Amino acid sequence: MKSCIVLCGGQSRRMGRDKGSLVIGDKPMISHILSTLNNEIDEAIIVLNNQDRIEKYKKFIEKYTYSFKITFVEDEIKNKGPLSGIKSGLKYTHSQYSLVLPCDSPYISKKLVNYLFSQIEYEYDCIVPYHDKNNKLQTSEPLHSIYSQNVVDKIEKLIKKDILHIKGLIETLNCKYVEIDNKKLLKEEFKNLNRPEDI
Repeated sequence: MKSCIVLCGGQSRRMGRDKGSLVIGDKPMISHILSTLNNEIDEAIIVLNNQDRIEKYKKFIEKYTYSFKITFVEDEIKNKGPLSGIKSGLKYTHSQYSLVLPCDSPYISKKLVNYLFSQIEYEYDCIVPYHDKNNKLQTSEPLHSIYSQNVVDKIEKLIKKDILHIKGLIETLNCKYVEIDNKKLLKEEFKNLNRPEDI
């Protein structure tokens, strides 16, 4: 079984409005991501920071048909960044490993999704793409990565210590790094839309 967690809990300060529901082309940004995931995964866990946003997302996502089950989850711990969102999502997945994606990354491809899933080896806690082989952790893409359910306890411990930087988690894990080589993984697929001028 293949699971994906889509993080939509950010406050979108730089964009100035909700990013996942922002229309790009003919549909909301998150719908571009879900369309890419169509026929590639079995379930998607969409993590949002409150029930009002969950209801909003349900209304426009239900206009489209997807091959996988969608579960909407409220972030358990508010305003603690993506670590809390990953933890909240992992608690609802039905597979040991889940691909984590941000809602503001509409350029991902099916090839990227399949390649990351193909890299799973059960001795690892996570599969993380990186840009520079001389500085893997600092140039990593932790919000386009795969995580094991085994990391939930470690995330909880970090949040209790108020250590919220996601790379702070990765450096504690048995991590398999995969290079963004512009062949199997393309740099442009990791682009985020953070500001109005990015659109």
